[in-house]
Amino acid sequence: MNRSAIAAGLLAASLVPLSASPAVAFAAVLNPDGAAQSQNIAGFGPLDPAPPSGITVAEVIKKFGERESEFSRARENYIFRQTVRVQTLSEDNGRPDGEYLQVTDITFDKQGKRSERVVFAPQNTLERVQMTTADFEEIEHRLPFVLTAEEMPQYDIQYLGRQKVDDLETYVFSAGPKTLVKGKRYFQGKVWVDQQDFQIVLINGQTVPQDTRKGHEDLQPPFTTYYEQIDGKYWFPTYTKAEGVLHFPGGNGGMAQDVHMKNIVKYTDYKQFRATSRIIYDGQDITNNRAPDSDQNKQPQQPQQQTAPAAPPK
Repeated sequence: MNRSAIAAGLLAASLVPLSASPAVAFAAVLNPDGAAQSQNIAGFGPLDPAPPSGITVAEVIKKFGERESEFSRARENYIFRQTVRVQTLSEDNGRPDGEYLQVTDITFDKQGKRSERVVFAPQNTLERVQMTTADFEEIEHRLPFVLTAEEMPQYDIQYLGRQKVDDLETYVFSAGPKTLVKGKRYFQGKVWVDQQDFQIVLINGQTVPQDTRKGHEDLQPPFTTYYEQIDGKYWFPTYTKAEGVLHFPGGNGGMAQDVHMKNIVKYTDYKQFRATSRIIYDGQDITNNRAPDSDQNKQPQQPQQQTAPAAPPK
């Protein structure tokens, strides 16, 4: 978020892929600092620092990286609805004093390419902050965090222990960038991985680095993302809550101020995109019909199958 008023034209700015509805009811937004604090939240059992049973930590990391890569590719074949609500909260009463809201359907066009269609976008009333390109990248890439095998070498991943979250038995890891590459942003925080499916089911952390340069601040609050198992196979991000006070020190004639932000992103209505096929016989579409009886004794011409374009491979 940048301090200052937001241009009306940003209302039409595109958001990107993700979606579903709340899953296993993980308690509240966690504090990204320290594992001990999460033990006092309803639904979270104590963190057991004992190593995994029957498998090494390195093997767990390898397995969940592979599963995340598989999921990342599969997710490209799903459509969904994404609802983004960004609010600034009044210091006086804690109520919203500005809001950005946009509902977008993430789908495919007839050529099988990703398509975004805004279905609801009332007038933006944010005045104390401005949505930036970094905020939309945050929504697309970091709030629905996926830690694939290809990305793992960029991260320092440390095993913290085992923890029961509601009915799930999970492995808990800390994750953060090994090196900060200029112009790139990363997730830093904690990751809960299901012990059975080896997939991320909960994350809690913040984007790093934050741009704190006076007059150029671009800040995001800490967030928690919850995941739900869709189609009985993959865990999809379904709900993100981010909340915190962003500190703008001022500069270039601007006054310093603190802005309380609350952001909610919902990913709903996941559906798998499937290609459709037609069978062309003697120049006619007979996908749902039998060949005419008079033609059944004829030597059939070679049917020609046409397949509508599927979603492009990742």
